[in-house]
Formats: sequence, C-alpha cells, structure tokens
Amino acid sequence: MKKTIVFVLSLVLIPQLQAQDAAPIVKASRERIDAATVSTRSRMVITAKNGSTTERVIDQYSKDDAQGSSRAVIVFKSPASVAGTRFLTLENPGGSASQWIFLPALAKVRRIASSEGGASFMGTDMSYDDLNATSRNVDDDVHELLREEQYNGKACYVIQSTPKDSSYQYGKMILWIDKTTRVNYKIEMYDRRGALVKTMESSGFKDVQGFLTPEQIKVSTLAAQTSTTIYTDLVKYNDAIPESVFTTRFLETGRP
Repeated sequence: MKKTIVFVLSLVLIPQLQAQDAAPIVKASRERIDAATVSTRSRMVITAKNGSTTERVIDQYSKDDAQGSSRAVIVFKSPASVAGTRFLTLENPGGSASQWIFLPALAKVRRIASSEGGASFMGTDMSYDDLNATSRNVDDDVHELLREEQYNGKACYVIQSTPKDSSYQYGKMILWIDKTTRVNYKIEMYDRRGALVKTMESSGFKDVQGFLTPEQIKVSTLAAQTSTTIYTDLVKYNDAIPESVFTTRFLETGRP
C-alpha cells in the first residue's frame, strides 16, 4: 500500500547527486507502508476563497492484489447532498488507472474517461489524477534528484518527477521525501508552462500498527485560493476487505 505527501524550507544544493539515484527513493517512499489493506474514516473540509467551509465524511478502502496493483473505493457518508456517492479506482499494471463513480441522483455507474483526469473530484481541490498521485507507477515518470534540504528539521531529498505521458495534466512534480523514513511530506504540482498550480502537504504523523501515518493531508489550489483538507479520524491496516467491494456492483448497491 502507498500513502504519502511533503513540505519545504532551507536549500542545500548537492551537485554530485545523480539523476538515476532518484527513482529508487521514490519507489521506496511509495511502497513504505507494506500492508495488504487500508481502511479509513476521514473528514474532508473544503475551504472557499472567502474562508467559508463545507465538510464531508468519507470512508476509504484500499487493497493490493496478488500482482501488487492497488484497488480503492471511496464512500461518501455525509452530508445528505453527497451521501451514497461511491468511487472506484483500479490500478492497471503498466498502464493508467481505471475509474468509475456512482452518483445517487443519476442512479447509475459512470466510467471516468482518461481525458477527465484533470477535472475536480466531487468539487474538491483534488482532481481524479490527484487521487493516484502518491501511488503512480515509478516508471511513469523521469525522476531527478535536485538537492537535499531541511524541512521542519527533517533532512529530505528533493526530487523532480516529470511525466513521460505528455497528456498528463502536470508538467512536473517536486517531492520532499524524508531521507530516513521515506515519508513524502509535500508535493508541488506544476502545469506544462512551469507554473506552480497546487501543493499537497501531509502532517501530524503518528505510528499506527507500526506505520507512520499522516493525520492531515491538505491540497491547495494557488490561483483559486481554495483548499481541501482531509483529517483522518480512524485508520486500520490489514483488516479483511471482501474482493466484491472493488466492483461496479458494489458502487451500485453499497453492499459487498
């Protein structure tokens, strides 16, 4: 299983670092939580430009298959306006993820087209692509180790990841990965013109069943001056999750 995010502070340039050193670091970061399943209950707080907020409660279930590919389901529990909305993503080995969403108002499952990757997920600051940002296949990007620097007193590698697919919504991502724990504290997302458009940051790490787990993940959209913060209230690793949860039938019925 993979979970991650990152931050920034003082700069210490290390010219001798080689680009080929970066990919194993990113891979180790994305695979650092070696759990077969993850179950969470979270509060999603969406903050508008004027400071007003709306809150949603979600459950998420993630599981790796025998080949190591990830499956995940998000279930919206409240408020009533979004309750019953369910989202499924299936990671395709060596390819892009397949995604489906069930909207109660439409009473049917709709597949998310690859061209919709940059669209907002349920009115949040996260796009459909962002949902898989921390579990992307390492081979999907070219990774370059830019430097080392301290972030909040933690020594980090700063790595630039450039997507090989020119249709991906971002031109590059900059990651801050802890040198010791391989925790990914922050990701900066840049558009194809090189402008910073979003940041994704995690904080409040605590030990849960032996895994360093963030209590808070914040995604900020710079131009819109909005943000979405996910507060994780409950995390369980390696709980049994039925295979039938990761199907479009579950999206329709809400029952395994």
